Amino acid sequence: MRCSIVILNWNGSALLKQYLPSVVEYSALPSCEVVVADNGSTDDSIAVLRKEFPSVRIIALPKNYGFAEGYNQALQQVDADYTLLLNSDVRVTKDWLDPLLNCLDKNPDIAAVQPKIRSDRAPSSFEHAGAAGGFIDILGYPFCRGRVMGYVEPDNGQYDTDIDCFWATGACMLIRTNIYKELGGLDSNFFAHMEEIDLCWRIQSRGYRVVCRPQSVVYHLGGGSLDYSNPHKTYLNFRNNLLMLYKNLPKPQIYFIHLCRFFLDYVAALYFLAQGKFGDVKAIFFGRIDFLKMRRLCRETRRANLGLMKVKRPKTIVRRSITFDYYILRKKTVALKDRVMP
Repeated sequence: MRCSIVILNWNGSALLKQYLPSVVEYSALPSCEVVVADNGSTDDSIAVLRKEFPSVRIIALPKNYGFAEGYNQALQQVDADYTLLLNSDVRVTKDWLDPLLNCLDKNPDIAAVQPKIRSDRAPSSFEHAGAAGGFIDILGYPFCRGRVMGYVEPDNGQYDTDIDCFWATGACMLIRTNIYKELGGLDSNFFAHMEEIDLCWRIQSRGYRVVCRPQSVVYHLGGGSLDYSNPHKTYLNFRNNLLMLYKNLPKPQIYFIHLCRFFLDYVAALYFLAQGKFGDVKAIFFGRIDFLKMRRLCRETRRANLGLMKVKRPKTIVRRSITFDYYILRKKTVALKDRVMP
């Protein structure tokens, strides 16, 4: 099997009815299969799949493992050269798959690739989670080519060149299956959010590349499981971001960056407080507390990870502060050097 398109589903019957038809229609390539890994749904998801999508392979997991471990469990039953992790709220387009597959076929040093992600709510704009390639700044804050903090750009073709990026979105990422498994997949400690950035960091630390190929275009609804304004999402983002930094940053960088983040995270809490978003304030506080508790669980992972590193500081980490650029210099876009793929 050349490629398995794996969609993780949990109680997403309505999303499957809305978005799976485009995947089935536009992914009928030789040696490619569409798989839905059901994460212990209690709705009629499996009945809908069996009745309306008979060509789709079903992997029925016994419970909800969360996004990260759900994919890890599902990929134990996948034996394809490439696996495409696809959210259940993504609408694909004609010929979307070929540019991604060709990218990995022709470039053995590339481990993962994403398409251009537009918003299904506002189709002329990029989507928050991925846009035209993901990056992090020097302090570990993620952003995208096409989305910085809360500002999302309209897509006017300004990012239609391929680029080496720091992370590919978990909403639509094509990855070499053997590398996914060799690296242990997504970190189940994260449960959801930031786990794809952590995986892409480990990919680059082993000497492989991650790219965005905008010749392929998909549309992402976003917020299908947790709305972007949900305080629990804020909690997971802050907690998991700190875990990711702890796992992947070598000494002495880890001390300096965690000291900076201690102050900046509480500045963010004050910002939410001024807006009356008390749930987000609590989310940041408990995210930091739970990070300290979970850090002990990640010590062995950190040691093993740092010991296998070939690249200690990926070139795709942006060497400046995006928060400073955005809030102080009022820059809502970022200029990044493109690298055109063959």
